[in-house]
Amino acid sequence: MNLVKWSPWREMETFPNSINRLFDGTLFPATWFSEDSELQNWRPVVDIYDNKKSIVIKAELPGVDKKDIHVDVKDGILTLSGERSCENEVKEENFHKKERFFGKFQRSFALPKGLNPDKIDADYKDGVLKIEIMKPEEEEPKKIAVH
Repeated sequence: MNLVKWSPWREMETFPNSINRLFDGTLFPATWFSEDSELQNWRPVVDIYDNKKSIVIKAELPGVDKKDIHVDVKDGILTLSGERSCENEVKEENFHKKERFFGKFQRSFALPKGLNPDKIDADYKDGVLKIEIMKPEEEEPKKIAVH
């Protein structure tokens, strides 16, 4: 079952972050890549698992207001999008390090065929969005009596 469409562009966007993490853990930090670069996009991490009744997607969205989260289904693609607003209580020049990302985000997941978009529930609690996609009930084979 394929749930995520692979995008080579998404891989290219996250490549600099992967390289920075590699060098940050060694003898010298990767200082040539600006921490506040526009190339760094925030993408919430997700867990996707399958239980007997449904497929569940859990997304970590700390600091995101419930009203700023959107879940849409169209043409077999579930799209999770929204925005995490930046708190402006500290002036930019007073920061020593800024690692949290703010702004818009979007994740898309290809749903298996046969799922009913009307049977999708979303619940947001403690910074975790849980999307439960109910599987269609398997039809029992109908037994036909031979006369």
